[in-house]
Amino acid sequence: MTNPFKQYSDRFSEYGFWKTLNRYARKVGLKAVYSALLMFYAYRQPETPYWAKRIIIGTLGYLLSPIDAIPDLSPLIGYTDDVGVLSFGLVTVAAYINDKVRGQAREKIKKWFGDGEQKELEEVDQVL
Repeated sequence: MTNPFKQYSDRFSEYGFWKTLNRYARKVGLKAVYSALLMFYAYRQPETPYWAKRIIIGTLGYLLSPIDAIPDLSPLIGYTDDVGVLSFGLVTVAAYINDKVRGQAREKIKKWFGDGEQKELEEVDQVL
């Protein structure tokens, strides 16, 4: 499987990921942040195969990239492409989203958003 986001893989770094996610967490929404966290923690799992890690790096690199199909400066539609790319990447690597990955992502979500949004997290999990 070729990585459709290969051109963005050089934009991914762990530091850039955390910096961007912290800055835009409230703007992009809980589901998008949770999806990005699921992919990030799946990437860090040794059992995730190389092809899936390439998809994850390309997808998260696109999220971090300042060059978007739709500029993020637009208040409502600016993140539409980011959410679409995250959704594609997440569904593609869904087999590598296990309970440990979900737990790590939910722990981070709890720190940032609190406990009140469990229904939205479950909606993402149901897609997987």
